[in-house]
Amino acid sequence: MLTEYQLAFLEEQKIGRLTTLEGDGSPQVLPVCFAATATSVYITIDQKPKSGDPRKLKRLQNIRRNPKVALVADHYDHNDWSQLRWLMVRGDAEILDEGLEHDQAQDLLRARYLQYREMVLDDLPVIAIRVTDVRGWQPK
Repeated sequence: MLTEYQLAFLEEQKIGRLTTLEGDGSPQVLPVCFAATATSVYITIDQKPKSGDPRKLKRLQNIRRNPKVALVADHYDHNDWSQLRWLMVRGDAEILDEGLEHDQAQDLLRARYLQYREMVLDDLPVIAIRVTDVRGWQPK
C-alpha cells in the first residue's frame, strides 16, 4: 500500500518507467503516463500513433504472459543532487478492458493529463498494477 507521502511524490512526477518481462525474461522498459491510488497504479493505452492494434502491444502481451511488473518514478536535478529521489512500485498487473474500475482509472488519468482529455480512451485497455512492494530513495 502506498503511503500519503509516496502518493504525493508520485503525483508530482508526470512520467514513470514501466518494466515488463518478455518471454525470454528480458526486461522491456517504457516511459508511461500514470495515475496512482493507495493500492493501484493505472496506465492507459492511449491514441498516440502505434503500429498495429493497440490491444496487441508488446507490454500487454508481456503482462498476459507474466504479470510481474515494476514502475519507477524519479526526480532528477542535475544541478542539485540533494533533490534526487526515486520510488519503485512493484506488483502484479491486470489488464482492464471495461467495467467500473476501468472507467474510474480513465477518469483519473484524464484529470491528471490534459492530452488525455482530447483522446477517446473508453474502449482502450488500462493496465492496473496491484501494489505489492514499494521501495525508494532520497538523500538524508
